Amino acid sequence: MARRSFCPWRSSQSTTLYGNIDAAGLRHGSVPPTLEDPSFSHCASKQPHLYIVFQHFVDDQLEHENPNGNLYTGVPGSGGILETNNTLEHPTGPEYQLVVGEGTYVLKDDLHLATPPPHPSDAPQPNNNPLATTIGPPTAGTKLSIVTFAPRRRPSQNLFRITTAQSAHSNLPQRIEEEVHSPKSDAGSTANGFGSASYYTQTPGFGDNSPALNVVVPVKNKKEGKLKPKNNIVKSNSSYVSRVIPHESLQKRLAERSQDGLMVFANVNRAFMWLDLASDIKTENMTKVLFTKAHALCHDINPLTKSSTHLDIIMGFNTSDMIWYEPMSQKYARLNKNGQITRSPIQSILWIPNKEHLFVAAHMDGTLIVYDKDKEDAAFIAEETAPAENGHTNGQQKYGFKVQKSVQSRDQKTNPVAVWKVSNMRINGMAFSPDGQMLAVVCEDGTLTILDYINERVLDVYRSYYGGMLCVTWSPDGRYVLTGGQDDLVSIWSLADQELVARCVGHASWVTDVKFDPWRCDERNYRFGSVGEDCRLLLWDFSVGMLRRPKVQNRGSISTAVAGNRKESQATVNRIRSNSSRAPQSDDVDGVEAEAEIVHAVDSMRDTAVLPPVMSKAADPHPLCWLGFEEHCILTSCKDGHIREWERPKDEASSDGARNNSIGSAGKV
Repeated sequence: MARRSFCPWRSSQSTTLYGNIDAAGLRHGSVPPTLEDPSFSHCASKQPHLYIVFQHFVDDQLEHENPNGNLYTGVPGSGGILETNNTLEHPTGPEYQLVVGEGTYVLKDDLHLATPPPHPSDAPQPNNNPLATTIGPPTAGTKLSIVTFAPRRRPSQNLFRITTAQSAHSNLPQRIEEEVHSPKSDAGSTANGFGSASYYTQTPGFGDNSPALNVVVPVKNKKEGKLKPKNNIVKSNSSYVSRVIPHESLQKRLAERSQDGLMVFANVNRAFMWLDLASDIKTENMTKVLFTKAHALCHDINPLTKSSTHLDIIMGFNTSDMIWYEPMSQKYARLNKNGQITRSPIQSILWIPNKEHLFVAAHMDGTLIVYDKDKEDAAFIAEETAPAENGHTNGQQKYGFKVQKSVQSRDQKTNPVAVWKVSNMRINGMAFSPDGQMLAVVCEDGTLTILDYINERVLDVYRSYYGGMLCVTWSPDGRYVLTGGQDDLVSIWSLADQELVARCVGHASWVTDVKFDPWRCDERNYRFGSVGEDCRLLLWDFSVGMLRRPKVQNRGSISTAVAGNRKESQATVNRIRSNSSRAPQSDDVDGVEAEAEIVHAVDSMRDTAVLPPVMSKAADPHPLCWLGFEEHCILTSCKDGHIREWERPKDEASSDGARNNSIGSAGKV
């Protein structure tokens, strides 16, 4: 039955609130109105005092129909708000299939997460000026953090093997076939969980040379070798957290579940949900955390500390707060509380590779800040002894990198650990290289910045065709970086050649996420995907032979070697460059290297290779915002809270020949 528009004080059949609701049909079996109905929002903006009254009535009318507690309370003294459940559908038909060379991907599950209504204390404010451009708080679509406790299987392609048959006989240069005995040869995309602890420990890590940061402080409440937050989120009386709803059989579900099944953490407006995609009852949340007004915009799981009994999750909010959350014990800690360090919202957040306690947050004011989850916060003032601005003017626009607090600072007793000003505009995304040595950052000003974050310096700055860049990812071998943005393009950047090698044309709106598929990559061929606000999922194939090949590197992965091997080439015309990888000189001010990053000119469309997609499909009726590749499926999510699982072809393992043929026929560039 269709939902009826409802406004309790507009009914002419009765002068009482209950009579109006009865006239709307609520007591006669029809679907009740909700606080999300446009008509109710319009009326509530005119008479907010009736907002809470309606909540009381909905609670009274529906309590007998929801004995399992699908109503959550708001502020003390207010009534309940109607809360719906997650729903699961299994659509079928040609429109729910992705046909590619290796076979057909079929939509297995469409899980729709319940979107919570606004908190009672966050009632809509009246707007007397319909032309006003009031900017609301930042929001984000549903994004996922995925974890599995069983050891991840390496993709079968040779790129991820320690030794291969081809590595002893092939004439390929060392840059394409990884070093045979390299500790990094098991590298995969850290976003997909393939980076192991041993993968990072062979190279210097962030802050390893900082005496003040490496002071060992004894911890008393450390249990099972892992430090947990000190506050219980279920029993919390903080006004920041509205309510926590753990599953009544949480421990039983954890004990009985398969260790190789996927668990997902997802944000939906002011809700943060923990789901088990391998369960038969995947619609039932493992735990659901409802915040009062804050929306989680980003989150990440620390792969170094994960186990079947412990997970470290960090969340960034539009209020600038961060929460370190351990879901197994339901403990949490809040950082940058009330904007003590900065009041800028957080667009992206990541754990630093091979670090149990350090993470970096990308704030919307263009600042990257490194935090320690175990330290207290303190008001931040840029240090006077910090290195001078590392940048220069290119025309009318200035690309500067300022170290406002260095990781080498003597003051490391409190947060922040380090502060870097990357841009004067919003940072939209960031990604660590597979070897954990470099950080790629994309900003609203249309720049891709490659940072040697361990040494706190800029290596390269690339620019979009036009508009801001929104997403970034690395190839599993660290040779290429992909970006997507407001120019509707996916761009492929070669770090060894320090240039744009191809633009991928196929989207009709902004590109919101890009990822490599490590199960479809090998030494020469790459598969990646992209999603956008045009609601489409695009798959792309390219090979080394299709693109201009990067320069030969002698040892190690490409991303590690870029900083130390900058050679002039014909591609350097019209670029402003300097030797930013030189060693510090004795005459540098305060012993800090005086360097300038390389700002690359924008390549014209005429002079750049164009790559067409091998598959383009409308994957959701709503704008897509996240994409992930797993061993047995492709996952997508949209701004409306849909999580779709696309099952890989059953005979994919035997169709490598078809895949290679599709790569060869994808288009010559």
